[in-house]
Amino acid sequence: MIERRRLLGAAAAGFGVLVAGCSGTTTGRPQRTPGAPAGAATRISTSPPATTTSTLPRSAPWRANPGDIEPVVKVTAARVVEAIGSWQDGATGPEHAGRRLSGLGQDPRLVDQGRVLLRGSPAAEIEVIEAQYGGLLTTTASVLVVCRQWWIGPGGRLAAGGSTVDVRLSRVNAHRWRVTALHPSHPGPPVPRPPGSLAARVLHEPRIDLPPAAAADVASGKVHDSVLSAMLRLSQRYRIGVSVIRSGHPIYVFGTDRRSDHPQGRAFDTFRVDGRLVVDPDTPRSLVTGYMEAAAAAGSYNVGGPYLLPGTGTQFFSDATHHDHVHAGFLT
Repeated sequence: MIERRRLLGAAAAGFGVLVAGCSGTTTGRPQRTPGAPAGAATRISTSPPATTTSTLPRSAPWRANPGDIEPVVKVTAARVVEAIGSWQDGATGPEHAGRRLSGLGQDPRLVDQGRVLLRGSPAAEIEVIEAQYGGLLTTTASVLVVCRQWWIGPGGRLAAGGSTVDVRLSRVNAHRWRVTALHPSHPGPPVPRPPGSLAARVLHEPRIDLPPAAAADVASGKVHDSVLSAMLRLSQRYRIGVSVIRSGHPIYVFGTDRRSDHPQGRAFDTFRVDGRLVVDPDTPRSLVTGYMEAAAAAGSYNVGGPYLLPGTGTQFFSDATHHDHVHAGFLT
């Protein structure tokens, strides 16, 4: 628990954590929870090493799930983030990153918008935890690429951090999408929280899995108590994998002029429930619908997901954007 708190605290602060390597492995690869699906969050030990090391973890490219709608658009977004945030043999800096983007057939000038992923390091590795829709229309899309990153820090030791990038895309044809913009998360600095506060409890709850940007959102003090309370209540019944809370999400509901609850700290998205991906066709429908109902019971006025449940007003909704996660929004 102490090691997990150190990692969360540093991620929330927006700085890299110096780590010796990955817990439970001698290969340098991120250690996944046994039985967890591809894209499951990684647990990293932050115990100080006996000696320094320059061995980076190695992450496989993100893969779409068979249940994904328009998988090409998600893979395109993930590859752009991976190209900017991973390099070897000193190929650091915007020029090298631009060449990697050109190799993907994407605009190398996108590097200017993704500089948060560039590190003054001879090598870095990025893992896309999840690629989730922030919006999906016929010719345009937003993909929220949730990632964790490692790079070589001072003394040859590994530093760890992460971001969530709102990747905007435009359809070229039936088989190709072009990335038009990158909007990385900016959670802001952490604020002091007493140990028993809702934020501290969420950060230290092992049944709530938070990626780096979401953990930083909680630590920033910009997430409403209604959201934190609901997450804690849901964690009593489920193990929840959170993808996005506040930062890294579109300011407006995609394709509209309505402000989203996310940037206001009044919503969170869940992409994994009890170790099962919401988007996976093999995930029992009853598990997802039960979680959606539990989110409403925990106070959410606006629950979206892959299934349309009976309710009043906007209590439940479903659309293509929410086929891969469960959205829970709150009024206050």
